[in-house]
Amino acid sequence: MGAGHDHSGAVANAAHRHRGRLWAAFALLAALMVVEAVAAFTTGSLALLSDAGHMFTDVLGIGMALAAITATRRAGTDPQRTFGLYRLEVLAALANAVLLGAVAIYVLVEAVRRFGEPPEVLAGPMLVVAVLGLLANIVAFALLRAGSKESINLRGAYLEVLGDLLGSLGVIAAALVITVTDWWWADPLVAVGIGLFILPRTWRLGRAALRILVQAAPEHLQVTAVHDRLAAVPGVAEVHDLHVWTLTSGMEVASAHLTTDPGVDPAGVLAAARAALHEDFSIDHATLQVEPGASAGVCGQTEW
Repeated sequence: MGAGHDHSGAVANAAHRHRGRLWAAFALLAALMVVEAVAAFTTGSLALLSDAGHMFTDVLGIGMALAAITATRRAGTDPQRTFGLYRLEVLAALANAVLLGAVAIYVLVEAVRRFGEPPEVLAGPMLVVAVLGLLANIVAFALLRAGSKESINLRGAYLEVLGDLLGSLGVIAAALVITVTDWWWADPLVAVGIGLFILPRTWRLGRAALRILVQAAPEHLQVTAVHDRLAAVPGVAEVHDLHVWTLTSGMEVASAHLTTDPGVDPAGVLAAARAALHEDFSIDHATLQVEPGASAGVCGQTEW
């Protein structure tokens, strides 16, 4: 006897209910990205260019999040996609991390090159555009904050906006230093700071996405603890073929074979096991195979 229920609606809603905020952030940052890119080439500021590049990944990341949400919503009607397209969210987050890392590396390389002979930059326009970028990022940060706690894809966009917000502060500081002292090294120095700030966050986002894609157990769950809890369910003699993984943000999945004691009601064991997974581990999508003790040796356990 086995059981599995579709709890995908709650997961989908975690991203869908923030869709309007995503669109607002997308439009705002796209407009400012164009302004920053044009200003970077006009003023000759590498710090401003790095901020524009970072903002580009913000826009791209939010765009991918919106595309993934749309595709996930439409995929539910296809019977061949038994888990929908929830992994698109994770793939978008991974692509986001790769692009963000590439931008950070480019900025670092270009900044090192400029340290030898820093070019002059137009600090006035650089300061004005950086202030506009800061205001845009503050608004986007507020829009994405709530969703970042529920979705890895939204968390990727949120982290990028957070980094860009701090980057805008750095560009403002560089413009002020150049205006007051004519110390041109402030521009590549701030660019290096932005790049170094981005890289570790990119690594963490990419690592989280890869853990999901390779179907590793969630970091916050100990598989041994799940095993022991299921083994403690009244009537369960043994637990084997246990797997726990993450399908997408907020959707942990489990499967297991439960060998029961003689004369035990399998329906009662199944209900108790599902309740244990829900209450102790917040696992709502579980496929459990309940086996009478006599059939344990022929259940077809898979060796992975």
